Amino acid sequence: MIVDDRVLREDFVPSEVVHRHDEVNLLSESLEPLLAGHRTDPAFLFGPTGVGKTCLARYTLAQLQAQDPDVRVAYVNCWQEYTRFRVLYSLLEAIDQTTSIHRSTPKDELFGRLDDAGDRPLVAVLDEVDQLEETAVLYDLHRLPHVSLVLIANREEELFASFDDRVRSRLHAGTRVQFDRYGTDELVAILRERAIQGLEPNAVRTEQLRTIAEAASGDARVGIGILRSAARRAEQAGDEQVTTAMIDAAIPDARTAIRQKTVEGLLEHQRVLYDVINDAGEIEPGTLYERYEQRVEEPKTTRTLRNHLTKMVHYDLIESVGKHRGRRYRLVADESNESDQSGENS
Repeated sequence: MIVDDRVLREDFVPSEVVHRHDEVNLLSESLEPLLAGHRTDPAFLFGPTGVGKTCLARYTLAQLQAQDPDVRVAYVNCWQEYTRFRVLYSLLEAIDQTTSIHRSTPKDELFGRLDDAGDRPLVAVLDEVDQLEETAVLYDLHRLPHVSLVLIANREEELFASFDDRVRSRLHAGTRVQFDRYGTDELVAILRERAIQGLEPNAVRTEQLRTIAEAASGDARVGIGILRSAARRAEQAGDEQVTTAMIDAAIPDARTAIRQKTVEGLLEHQRVLYDVINDAGEIEPGTLYERYEQRVEEPKTTRTLRNHLTKMVHYDLIESVGKHRGRRYRLVADESNESDQSGENS
């Protein structure tokens, strides 16, 4: 049934982006000066998880490089590469300039190498940029005339609140591309294209794609995961078509798989916060920070911890209930466990 598994992965970049033409045009226009040899102002891509920000950035920059192969592009996931050293190293790695660099290499030397590599323009795409612990690296990059920035985050106000005045003033100007949740019809169209490219003909019906889209609630990442899980079930069963029962089973399975992958990707201090909340069931911030500090040798700052918690809320790992002094954190309920329990109770 599955003819191309790559198409059913959430990080697959299609040959045509569906239902994001305005966003593509806006980002393309902001990058157009590169074609004339000029540096661009920063471009910001804002929106919730699963709305195609990263996919659109990759698609648009691939189109740009097709027009001008001289433009270099480097992608950095700041969830993993969250320090100044790691960001600079990742950028140098993308342009093959990491020879003789070690962990002990001074950060200023890395910056100097990036400065020396100014013979060709470089677009630095910093995904999950709101996870940076050292936002001063953005100031560094903005100083380099050959580096153009594309910054991807969930919310503008949260991102700029993490900047110091120097960074905020440098990055205030620039293009904002805002992404909203996909509507059900839009998500059906996205899933249909994935099914056409990735599955045998007539493997899944339009009404089944609509069921998947409604369950995904505007999150393409979840919708694609459900489609992939259902198709694998059909393939394992030797069926030529996906059944409604397979989709019903795939919905909680896909959400659980995405959740597990996200939890496994948490960094050490993020995972400690997650585990403290899990152990407590529900916990207020002060107690959470105290228990976190008891479990780590070198605690992060309160601001960093708030960033970690905010990001975990965006990724539906935890939820924040109440406001101000009454705020408490708890894990988002696991859908597969809830369905198991409801089945046992019925």
